[in-house]
Amino acid sequence: MRTIRIFLASSSELKADRLAFEIEINRKNKLLAEKEIFLHLDIWEDLSTKMSPTRSQDEYNKAIAEADIFVLLAWNKVGKYTEEEFDFAWHMFRDKKKPAIFTWFKEQPQAAEPSLQAFKDKLSGLGHFPAFYKDAADLWVQFNKELDRLDLASMGKIDDARGIYVDNRNANIKNQFNGGTFNNPTFQ
Repeated sequence: MRTIRIFLASSSELKADRLAFEIEINRKNKLLAEKEIFLHLDIWEDLSTKMSPTRSQDEYNKAIAEADIFVLLAWNKVGKYTEEEFDFAWHMFRDKKKPAIFTWFKEQPQAAEPSLQAFKDKLSGLGHFPAFYKDAADLWVQFNKELDRLDLASMGKIDDARGIYVDNRNANIKNQFNGGTFNNPTFQ
């Protein structure tokens, strides 16, 4: 079973949208089970509240470092921790081409906090075009389309192939993988 890790970042004001997203992920997992794919969703409410040797946000950032997909939702504001999570994901993406990053803005109320516009300006400076959604159902339709566009079967693969055993017509082939070449393949 291949596990695809998704980190969902947003402020507390979007709790209902996060809950609806989590329900839809669970429904999608039922459909993906036959393909041996599991979507593991991390949201801040599910992460431990135990004391960290550094700070709690560092523990959330560890979950982002393991993510294959990073989703940021914003509505009336972008809080400092949500922005930090985005920055951490962006640096990971820039350096390692992972996680895939998606940003969605819920149709904003009449008077949004200045942090929302500042974050939109930041995304514009990065050359990123965010998406917009009306409600949780609309968000799911859009995210589900993005899942269909991604090659989920190739996500979450082990980057290092050392020690992999392949059974090919009852012949066990032990591979030693080193720097892009196979060294000393042996047949048993």
